[in-house]
Amino acid sequence: MPLLKRKPFPLAELPNDLDPNELVYQVRYTGEIFRDYDEYLNRINLYRQRVWMCKVSGKTNLTYEEALLSEEHATEKVHLFPKEVMAPALQIIQYSMLPLKDLADMIAAKLNERLYVGAELYARKDAGTYSCKISNVLEDGTGTIKYEVAWLDRNKKVTGTSIINGEDLVQKKPQFSRNFVKLFIRESTYRNAPWVLHDKLAQSHGISKSVPQNLKGKVSFKDGLLVCKKRKEMEEEAKDEPGNCKRKKLDGSERDQPAEESIKYPIDDLLVQPHPDDPVFTDRPSPSRDFNVPMECFGDLLMVWDFVSSFGRLLHLWPFSLEDFEKAICHKKGNLTLLVETHAALLRVLIKDNGEYVLAVQKRRPKITLITWTDYLCDFLEMVNIPELRDHTATIKRGHYGLLDANAKLAIFRELINQALESNIVREKLDEIVEQRQALGASRREEALEEARKKREKKERLNAEPDVNRGVDLKSVGSAAANGNHIRQNGDIVKKRNGEIQSYREDHVSDKRS
Repeated sequence: MPLLKRKPFPLAELPNDLDPNELVYQVRYTGEIFRDYDEYLNRINLYRQRVWMCKVSGKTNLTYEEALLSEEHATEKVHLFPKEVMAPALQIIQYSMLPLKDLADMIAAKLNERLYVGAELYARKDAGTYSCKISNVLEDGTGTIKYEVAWLDRNKKVTGTSIINGEDLVQKKPQFSRNFVKLFIRESTYRNAPWVLHDKLAQSHGISKSVPQNLKGKVSFKDGLLVCKKRKEMEEEAKDEPGNCKRKKLDGSERDQPAEESIKYPIDDLLVQPHPDDPVFTDRPSPSRDFNVPMECFGDLLMVWDFVSSFGRLLHLWPFSLEDFEKAICHKKGNLTLLVETHAALLRVLIKDNGEYVLAVQKRRPKITLITWTDYLCDFLEMVNIPELRDHTATIKRGHYGLLDANAKLAIFRELINQALESNIVREKLDEIVEQRQALGASRREEALEEARKKREKKERLNAEPDVNRGVDLKSVGSAAANGNHIRQNGDIVKKRNGEIQSYREDHVSDKRS
């Protein structure tokens, strides 16, 4: 089931008392039925937006139908997971708190060390290396392990069997890749942090459902599903325990009042509160529709351009404008250098990641040129195995990439970027940017605290100065009164307060009393 904002989206329930002859509106790929046309139209428009996420593969920016197809393809791949190693993998997944990438790497590393019945690899025979499949694992009383293998020809047909030692087996490529294990983890669980297996899957493989000791008190079961307790609930439970009581002020009011949560930056643009000095826009500007690409493709166009612009230094690409990129996408006469260099840069990232794509292009030369880039691109399309993209392979191999439609070119770019986002190179760059922003925020907070401290000290000094000056004035006034004299200057009475001279002019009149 595709996810909306990373959460399951419930389908509309069937209307009650449906008449077989009643005219209704049905969504083709979900089977939902609506009596009201406006409700049907709103649901269709929601499904056509690129806000959906494939639950199994984790791909984003998809329509609902594309997410369904992606889940079908990913589920087919998951079904190829060997049953012999499924139980050990599920044992590692259950209640693990690791991130998806680290968990997939750990499982792939452990499973690639295991040799199981049915694994296809290579073995040495007659001074050569030939393809074979393990048909049985033999262990004698001394602990020595030998393997019975079936030799395979080019058509995967068995030509004979032999018993060989483990050192004669050769693995030219890992049996389990990180992406393959990721699909298996997502398909086997219904939540993450901690990862929890589906009940039927855990029961069928004998995986315990008891919560480990480090998670007790932090999680609970609701309607048969594991849910994490919120911090507020945990604090309330801790307060209810004997020996824990709230401190009260002298006036009897409770001390621990809920404080306002401080905003932690960076945050989404929509969450930024407006400043009082910001201008107020009453009329919303009309959106521009003057584009060469179809409107349904403009989101992909903007996403691809934003990605290559943001990671231009990492990709070694010279910056270009959105208008130039749009014109290049719509250009059909030949292959423009801008698109060729952009494809080559993204493909180089996948090669440096040493992932599944490296295995697909290991027969190629290690350098991507203006001539060979289409071969690397075709290998990528065959690797992702998406039918609507793989259909363009023949056109690209004939050198007519420019004849593809704009939506096809942008769909290829979108898939390339989705794969690049999962690479270690881009992930490390993102982590570096986040750390830089956090360090910048910390330095700015320190500067603000230092400035506030200086202002506070200055204010304290100013508050302390009047008392000193007032004591000096009183002393001078007292001495002047003793001498019977007043301090006069040009007919003014002069007083010094707070370091300033204040004068009050007296009227030159004689003191006469009637």
